[in-house]
Amino acid sequence: MSSAAVELTNGHCADAENKRENKKHFSQFCDERGYLDLVEFILQDGVRKGDRTGTGVISVFGTQARYSLRDQFPLLTTKRVFWKGILEELLWFIKGSTNAKELSEKGVRIWDANGSREFLDKNGFSDREEGDLGPVYGFQWRHFGAEYKDMHTDYSGQGVDQLQKVIDCITSNPEDRRIIMCAWNPKGLSHIYNPPAELLYCYLYIRRRQVRRCLLRTRSGQFGHCSASEVKNDMNTVQFLPGDFVHTLGDAHIYTNHIEPLKEQIRREPRPFPKLKIKRKVERIDDFQAEDFEIYDYDPHPAIKMQMAV
Repeated sequence: MSSAAVELTNGHCADAENKRENKKHFSQFCDERGYLDLVEFILQDGVRKGDRTGTGVISVFGTQARYSLRDQFPLLTTKRVFWKGILEELLWFIKGSTNAKELSEKGVRIWDANGSREFLDKNGFSDREEGDLGPVYGFQWRHFGAEYKDMHTDYSGQGVDQLQKVIDCITSNPEDRRIIMCAWNPKGLSHIYNPPAELLYCYLYIRRRQVRRCLLRTRSGQFGHCSASEVKNDMNTVQFLPGDFVHTLGDAHIYTNHIEPLKEQIRREPRPFPKLKIKRKVERIDDFQAEDFEIYDYDPHPAIKMQMAV
């Protein structure tokens, strides 16, 4: 990775004679090669430190990646990604659900460990039913500020429905610079073991070209696992063309048990990103179903197993 790209990744200002070079490297951060360069940078320049799981990480602070959503969908090709898991998790968030068993029943078990009896008892939630994750992402998106009781309670009309407000604002006042959704609720942190990593979504709409952009700020992000971040920005509930997805991370890290799998991944040659087709227009974002989404022209390398640290 060139020094100019490293400087750009870390947010440092390059000197004048490198400005043209930086522009060239900046374009790399709109595709999968940019992602792989970030992985390589963390492996080479990151600092080893401990973490809450006891696994250990290699970490750098302050990175940013950009992905174009124009006629492509940024799903990694250097390893096969579990698309169904990403999509079902997103739809689960949109529902406002905090019940891990609802995902598990669909064959998506990425939250099972955090809702297991052993995990809940170990972390001081012995009075909570198995599968109850507490006020995690979906709850904050749809019921921010509501008092959390359990995963079975009907929270209709309680708290602030941030997701609906974002959709309404993009539709009615698209030039607003305050189209924001926040998942970090200090009041609710005592009810969950893992505070939200994806903190803040900020949307921008540019009138002339009808382009919608999204900036995601993440306090802590592990390279090696995908999330629903990019998918949500591409949902066309509001009829504007998708633009760029900008992902800013505070602590960007790699778990030590992912080092060898990621070394294998960065040796692979990226292929063109696939495309996402949304098959029908819906009136309400809650009406989306998994079958409404189709990924096509996806030709990834084989999957690489990476154990999730909990």
